[in-house]
Amino acid sequence: MNEQALSHVVGVYEPPLLDMTIGKALEEAASKWPEEWAVISAPQNIRWRYKEFEDRVNRVAASLLALGMQPGDRIGIWSPNCAEWTLTQFAAAKLGLILVTINPAYRTSELAYTLNKVGIKALVAAERFRSSSYVEMLESLAPEVANREKGRLVSAAFPTLEYLIKIGGEERKGWVTFESLQQCDDAALFTQVKTIGSQLKPGDPINIQFTSGTTGHPKGATLSHRNILNNGYFVGGRLGLRRGDRLCLPVPLYHCFGMVMGNLGCVTHGAAMVYPSAIFDAAAALQTIETERCTGLFGVPTMFIAMLGDPDFADYDLTSLRTGCMAGSPCPIEVMRQVIEKMNIKDITIAYGMTETSPVSFQSTRDDTIERRVSTIGTVHPHLEVKIIDENGRTAPVGSSGEICTRGYSVMLGYWDDPERTAEAIDDDGWMHTGDVGVIDAEGYGNVVGRLKDMVIRGGENLYPREIEEFLHGHPQIADVQVVGVPDEKYGEELCAWIQLKHGASLGEGDVREYCDGRITRHKVPRYIRFVHEFPTTVTGKVQKFEIRNAMIRELSLRESQTA
Repeated sequence: MNEQALSHVVGVYEPPLLDMTIGKALEEAASKWPEEWAVISAPQNIRWRYKEFEDRVNRVAASLLALGMQPGDRIGIWSPNCAEWTLTQFAAAKLGLILVTINPAYRTSELAYTLNKVGIKALVAAERFRSSSYVEMLESLAPEVANREKGRLVSAAFPTLEYLIKIGGEERKGWVTFESLQQCDDAALFTQVKTIGSQLKPGDPINIQFTSGTTGHPKGATLSHRNILNNGYFVGGRLGLRRGDRLCLPVPLYHCFGMVMGNLGCVTHGAAMVYPSAIFDAAAALQTIETERCTGLFGVPTMFIAMLGDPDFADYDLTSLRTGCMAGSPCPIEVMRQVIEKMNIKDITIAYGMTETSPVSFQSTRDDTIERRVSTIGTVHPHLEVKIIDENGRTAPVGSSGEICTRGYSVMLGYWDDPERTAEAIDDDGWMHTGDVGVIDAEGYGNVVGRLKDMVIRGGENLYPREIEEFLHGHPQIADVQVVGVPDEKYGEELCAWIQLKHGASLGEGDVREYCDGRITRHKVPRYIRFVHEFPTTVTGKVQKFEIRNAMIRELSLRESQTA
């Protein structure tokens, strides 16, 4: 490339896009690979081959139809990883229900917002996990549940919510058991499910994933069959995923990493989705890899670091591993080398993207040199184009930094019921403006070098300070608060809150944490809390968050993470 070459790359057009729905893709998988393993859930001792898996999916879809669910209705799933989560994902796709994936760490205020924002009609929820009782949290928001028999809920707080479905536990008034959904044997309903499936289109919305918003409330990125089915397919292609592979998925299913790159990647390549635990557990992941002879592994860098650091790491047999993907946040170069050398994942790839792009737009390949794989995010995916733009919106020269913009099949349909935010994110020419700052080199390899906004990435989780600030503003003794990210060796970044109290108020760090407990997700609770009389500001009164960050780095003797 010459000196005038621009940072604009276009992916190859082979293989062609899959022009089908997710339900059709599962049907084809069950036809092509009926006896291959589809779902293995280690903690549940569940093993389903593709033929049995599709049969169970059809039964759940028929039961949802019998309840009164119709194409376009929203169905929420609020649970840690389990086989029922995946049944719900594919049953919803068969019926054209829009699956709303809810973070299992959500507390009551976050759940309430989600239920009403997208008008959820049915909610599938785990009974409980560890200290979280999902059923009790929902019932605290809608006490009417306790007075209802199985069937239609009427709640003033949640006018669209009609059906509650519980995974596990005993029978409970007002709730349908998930187990009962798998018992349907009504041939007429099965025929109706098939008829509905044949009428669905690849461009129909099928999934809403919430991304924390800089405006305070999360935004519902709305994705189609075409968006996510193809992205899972192309991720799997770069991994070299093939029939009979077993992909260990310690990543959360509620996020694109699990349900798209993992589940849909497996279904489109005839591989098994293997869940080692309900939430990430390093020892469980290592044990499952050994026991199930897993050939692939997904994880964010902190997960790989935890597995490498397990005290019994050397005792596990990981020789079955061949491929995998690391994504979610920048990977320290040394960690990547250890994954290749100590975990035997010779074909490990790095991926970059965002929920709004289904998610992956850049990924390294198995043929890339180790140096490329540890120091870049790879090259653009098939059927996509990416450019780097400068502050004036013009395509930047090769090697110059600017905002990463993506265009192609993977760009979301928009933010649910939020045309203003959608227009801010996707321009008139179809480019998704990511808010990330990146560079593309002369050979088309990308790198992420920063963020335009103040998003904090903690252990692969995207956190937006504004949402946490607005929550803390609800405390009666807090006058103002500013939240920033500060470097952390384990998680990449941690949250820090500077708080100004109202006149005469008295508050300690413990009081703030107690206020957060049970009301917001634990990883959104700031690790560092400081009480201050003023914030550093510009002459116009704008808070200078970078000065807060710098002050904390000095106070805590922190240093920036060394990443690729």
